[in-house]
Formats: sequence, C-alpha cells, structure tokens
Amino acid sequence: MRKVYPIIIKETKSDYYVRIPDFDIATQGTDLADAIFMARDAIGLVGIDMEDDGKSLPEPYSKEETIEDEDIYTLVDIDFDEYRRKHDNRSVRKNCTIPSWLNEEAIKAEINFSKVLQEALLNQLNIQR
Repeated sequence: MRKVYPIIIKETKSDYYVRIPDFDIATQGTDLADAIFMARDAIGLVGIDMEDDGKSLPEPYSKEETIEDEDIYTLVDIDFDEYRRKHDNRSVRKNCTIPSWLNEEAIKAEINFSKVLQEALLNQLNIQR
C-alpha cells in the first residue's frame, strides 16, 4: 500500500530537523537528501509497527502543522508493503544440494554455509548492504 505524507524540514546549524505531523514523530538528517531518506525510514518503521499492533495508519494530511517561512514543506512517498519486505530479516530455511566432496572440503575449512549463500545471493542480485 503506497501513501504520500507531508513533512516539514527545518535547517539547523548542524543538520536538518524533520517533523512528520501525521505520525507525531520527528527525525533528522545530515543534509537535505538524508533528511528525506530518514523521514521515509521513520514513517516506514512506525507504520509497520502500527500495522503489527493492529492499528490503522493515519491518513495523509490528517494533522495540521504550522509552517514557518524558512521551513521546507514537501512530500514523502512510502510503500509499506515494499518497506516491510526489505526490512524483514526473519531467517528462512533453504535446502540445497552440493557434491559430497565439496561439502567435506567446506566443513574442513569451517565454512559458514548460510553466510556463503547469503553473500552469493546478494552478489548475484547486485544488492548492496
């Protein structure tokens, strides 16, 4: 489910402070791009926690907020289903088959099979973590 929420960004002496009125939360970023990234991440985290607790997500623009002249008022989109998929770190058991001789060599070398498979999949899919 994709939604778009308003955010209000205020530049401070050292960073950018972000208010997210619909969720009654705030975050910050080192620069403008980081502030927007952090806002999306905060909305995603709070949103999936709310869903897990059986609560409804707030509708965009559900709360009014005072905006000062120097504030940056913008929108952040978030796909809660995609966010959940990308941040779901539950382990899943997979069964794979390799030649016996390779298994024996890997055991002798104290290879962590799960780690090797994860690294290989990340590499094959061009995913950076």
